Amino acid sequence: MELLIKNATILSPADRIHAVGDILVRDGKIAAVGAVPADDFDGVIIDAQGLTAVPGLVDMHVHLRDPGQTAKEDILTGCRAAAAGGVTSLLCMPNTSPTVDTPETVRYILDKAKDAAAKVYVAACITKGLKSEAPTDLEALRAAGAVGLSDDGRPVENTRFLRDAMRKAPALGMTVVAHCEDLFLANGGKINEGAVSAQLGVKGIPAAAEDCGTAREIALAAADDVPVHICHVSTKTSAALVRDAKRRGVKVTAETAPHYVALTEQTLLARDADFRMNPPLRTAEDVQAMIEGLADGTLDCIATDHAPHTPADKADFEKAPNGSIGMETSFAVCNTFLVKTGALTLAQLIEKMSVNPAKILGIDAGTLSVVAAAVKALLDPDEQWTVDVERLHGKSKNTPFKGMTLTGKVKMTLLNGEVVFEDTIKE
Repeated sequence: MELLIKNATILSPADRIHAVGDILVRDGKIAAVGAVPADDFDGVIIDAQGLTAVPGLVDMHVHLRDPGQTAKEDILTGCRAAAAGGVTSLLCMPNTSPTVDTPETVRYILDKAKDAAAKVYVAACITKGLKSEAPTDLEALRAAGAVGLSDDGRPVENTRFLRDAMRKAPALGMTVVAHCEDLFLANGGKINEGAVSAQLGVKGIPAAAEDCGTAREIALAAADDVPVHICHVSTKTSAALVRDAKRRGVKVTAETAPHYVALTEQTLLARDADFRMNPPLRTAEDVQAMIEGLADGTLDCIATDHAPHTPADKADFEKAPNGSIGMETSFAVCNTFLVKTGALTLAQLIEKMSVNPAKILGIDAGTLSVVAAAVKALLDPDEQWTVDVERLHGKSKNTPFKGMTLTGKVKMTLLNGEVVFEDTIKE
């Protein structure tokens, strides 16, 4: 099958392309980029005038809930949500039921994802059952197809197991993605410890719980000169720790999430559990630190920590599990709060949401170069739309951006040359 995208503004930072032109797709690969004549072309032509073509987004922090928690989400519905957000590649986290600590579970995920609307990569457990009691067989997990290692949604409590994984991962071609949290300091808290937790009378999680975890992972990376990726940075101190480590040559990369650049703990005054996640929403000062960290390169990536839950799960503000969905709104939120405010250019945002995460994971994504797989999104950076939970494509609706008007919309997503999402909704 041949497909020709005409008259798009092509934006591919990895390829140093930012120009109006055409993209020819043949047999699932990009065959030509530039001015492509349409004379005698007998394939599908898409007129993308007014739209921006970018490499498919790469979300390196996603909870698909499959196996075992498929009332919340499954691999196919999660990937439909991904496609609706322009995400063509994602790294799924291992806190499923059973956890992703055996080659069989890795193979189950990859097999089920073969026909999904996004390319699924697997982060396997560092410790069996996420319990920090015994290490997993990293070599067997890699042979089964896992590319990442993590105990997310928990930290690896046993530092020796984490250090061993960080030492082995480079030779295996795997990336350690670390959930940084001191569970003794967190101590069962629900929201950020501060003025809002005091006002609501809800037990808080101090910022130090994240900061101490971040410091530990950086210390291990520095001691052994090995890489580590820090997940979901939310505090000004953690950002400062990463910045300092990079200046010292430590092989550390880091991500933050859309909600940490757009929302503060003040939203929790509504006592709505859709605003509860871990790490929790922080202060306005922390939000500014995340924006500055993205702008100066301290924070390499933006990932959603997409965490679906059913309405019943989220019914009780204090008893609800942590987590919010995010893939369908991630580009729009970041475009609204980072690009339209002047904090980042659109090209810089695509670097954070596509190019850099692909590099960190070592996967084939983040580019529109000729012979690359045809995975891309067509965006309208200026279209305004309102988040309607009933129009979302995943099973769960627990978004903190419900009802919010955002600027920037994904109009079409292609995976291996096939259209896997097309926006047909008129606002």
